[in-house]
Amino acid sequence: MKEIDAIFVVTDGLGIHREMLVIPLGPATPGRVRRLPSGKLEITVDAARPIEDWVKDLPTLIAAAPK
Repeated sequence: MKEIDAIFVVTDGLGIHREMLVIPLGPATPGRVRRLPSGKLEITVDAARPIEDWVKDLPTLIAAAPK
């Protein structure tokens, strides 16, 4: 849950509605952000990095996701 809360801090700050997010429960290596066909953002936490470090890169990952 702390990972999801950390993601929400970032996405709320960017003005992204929570209904537009898909967050898998399990992390993966590497973590990633991709846009789904539905237009939602799938945010997969990186398993190899501490969440506190990874979320610092999240705004850049979101911006790089194709629209």
